[in-house]
Amino acid sequence: MINLSPELATILMFVGIIVGLALGTPVAFILGGLATIFGFIGWGPQAWYLFMGRTFDSCTNQILVAIPMFILMASFLGRSGISEGLFRSMMLMFGPINGAIGLAVIIMCAVEAACTGIIGASVVSMTILAMPVMLKHGYDKQMSTGSIAAGGVLSILIPPSIMLVMMADQAGVSVGKLFAGAFIPGLILTALFFTYILVRTLINPSLGPALPKEERDLFSGAQRLKMLAANMVPPLVLMLGVLGSIWLGVATATEASGVGAFLALMLMIIYRKFTWRGFAECVWGAVRTNCMVMTILFCASIFTGVFLGLGGGKVVTDIIMAFGFLGKWGMFGIMMFIVFILGFLIDWIAIIYITFPIFLPIAQQLGFDKIWFIIMIAINLQTSFLTPPFGYALFYMKTTVPPEIKLINIYKGVLPFIVMQIMGLLIAVFFPEVVTYLPSIVIR
Repeated sequence: MINLSPELATILMFVGIIVGLALGTPVAFILGGLATIFGFIGWGPQAWYLFMGRTFDSCTNQILVAIPMFILMASFLGRSGISEGLFRSMMLMFGPINGAIGLAVIIMCAVEAACTGIIGASVVSMTILAMPVMLKHGYDKQMSTGSIAAGGVLSILIPPSIMLVMMADQAGVSVGKLFAGAFIPGLILTALFFTYILVRTLINPSLGPALPKEERDLFSGAQRLKMLAANMVPPLVLMLGVLGSIWLGVATATEASGVGAFLALMLMIIYRKFTWRGFAECVWGAVRTNCMVMTILFCASIFTGVFLGLGGGKVVTDIIMAFGFLGKWGMFGIMMFIVFILGFLIDWIAIIYITFPIFLPIAQQLGFDKIWFIIMIAINLQTSFLTPPFGYALFYMKTTVPPEIKLINIYKGVLPFIVMQIMGLLIAVFFPEVVTYLPSIVIR
């Protein structure tokens, strides 16, 4: 054992994260490795008790059971083929407007977000579905990549979201109330993205032309409405089954996730997309995704235990409290800035596990509403999915875009939407009721 000062331990652990990321090491191994090294430095072999205790607590946490079920629900829904029909009908509805396909992408992503809560599923499916269509119709590459990536990250905020499930677990608050708190901010971000595309393509139609008249004339107005109504029914059933059961107090989030997975499986059968091979692929895909998420979760939990045990939490708290002369809002700004910067460097799961034990007590001490403050972090963390080098949406998209789309096109495309996300955060800061109203009226 080596007697490290809390300040030195804090610096060394964060330097270790940056060095690990620079070497290309997976974030789970970075966090788990640093926890092992500094755990043995701090406590010797007794550190194993901390590792086993925190891992066991995570494995036996009933709230976290919702995560694999929501992932499985997303896997079944993707196989059902609902997205194709809904996207096509929305594209036709917006057809006469400049940016019609981009507008359809945003609305489609918001609907998918309310059905799946998995960012990878939304970004990959919409890239495969919409990108070829947008390029075929002469859309600007940056506008195409930005709208799909930004729309896809709505899945991490609009419930049901696995990020909100983890946040509820770490904060000890109701999952249903967090889902309710994130709902209106999710709609606000959807409206901001929609408005941005609408205004930009109105000013410069070459960025996203309207759908050609001959393509629109293939269906009458009544036929388009009928197509839209028919394709909207399944997502609405799924949303009501999951969110309705939670908010009405009929089921917990864990139980509702099981309901959602079952309904998604039924939709796959109803749409005649069910095969035993497809079922096995859905389950196997969900297992792989869940293993990735849970491995990061376990390692982040261990890292946080060691970090706090060595006094790192007090060091960060003291740094934030040193800005007390700025007042409560100045300290709030410092915490939001730290979360924003961390989003460039490390995984969102690690950010939650590292910041929540430190920031939540400070926020409560400053008099901020707990649900509101958590949703502020959630909105802030949305930017981490679009900011390099750790933006998940960027890499999900890069693996599925056509060869003519370069990584620089994706980077340039998401920049305006990052600004929109910051605007959404500011709206929730100046008008906290957009977050606090729904949680005040839901049962769970």
